[in-house]
Amino acid sequence: MIHPSYVELMKVVNNDLEIGEEPVINSRYSIVIATAKRARQIIAGDDPMADKITCAKPLSIAVEELYESKVKIVPEGAEQDDD
Repeated sequence: MIHPSYVELMKVVNNDLEIGEEPVINSRYSIVIATAKRARQIIAGDDPMADKITCAKPLSIAVEELYESKVKIVPEGAEQDDD
């Protein structure tokens, strides 16, 4: 089983919300899709951004990146910053 759980990941992703704002992630499905998308990027050659890599598998790395807030999930239709 992958640690942290999806509940912990949802809390971390939605951590920076102001009172009354809609959560970025509000279901398990959303967190799974976001993590799988990042894992595919790692498989395609993107460098991992996680500080603590406990497993070399792309999905585990993607979960760690989300948990460490190294990767941000942008809701569909929202503008992205190109920093």
